[in-house]
Amino acid sequence: MKTENLIQALSADLATRPTPVPRAIAQALIVSVPIALGLLFYVWQVRPDFWIVLSSTRFLFKFVFTVSVLGAGLWLVLRLTRPGTQAGPAMTALFVAGGLMLTAVVTELAVMPSSAWMSLLVGDMAGPCLLLIPVFSAAPLVALLYALKAGAPDDPKLAGAAAGLLAGGIGATIYASHCHNDSPLFVATWYIIALAAVTVIGRTLGGRMLRW
Repeated sequence: MKTENLIQALSADLATRPTPVPRAIAQALIVSVPIALGLLFYVWQVRPDFWIVLSSTRFLFKFVFTVSVLGAGLWLVLRLTRPGTQAGPAMTALFVAGGLMLTAVVTELAVMPSSAWMSLLVGDMAGPCLLLIPVFSAAPLVALLYALKAGAPDDPKLAGAAAGLLAGGIGATIYASHCHNDSPLFVATWYIIALAAVTVIGRTLGGRMLRW
């Protein structure tokens, strides 16, 4: 084979080689997260007292929880898109996030009178929470599912669910800066319902889009 033919063959092989999954995921997040942030800043905006409440433990805990979910989702996505790989320790990270939330809820209920529990649970943004977390999650979820086509998950539905969890974590983190209900009981109820909804959507779409 002539040298120029060899070079052309190698170039063609590189051109058709699939993008590595971590790079595809990074590209998906780089494209989609700004879209979700744009919806926040140009449509709904951050809460007016954002810089003031940064000193509030209750406010900051929302981000501890949502970022923990986001991190667990990312870990799960990276593991489940490789054939022969189980969720393994990535599930531990998700349990840690749940444990943190449970501890916060129990602490709040212990220090607050029972007469205040219902108002803490319902708040005044339950509806927007259930709507906006999926809205902020939409672009990341679609981008992640297309990125995961570069992998070879053993269970497309489970990989799709992981993508939904990651996208939901992103959406919840963005929404937390808009929501002025900081009660752990509120977050544990409405945020988790919204996160579960995005995860189920990811599972459903993943089962269709990520089949071998």
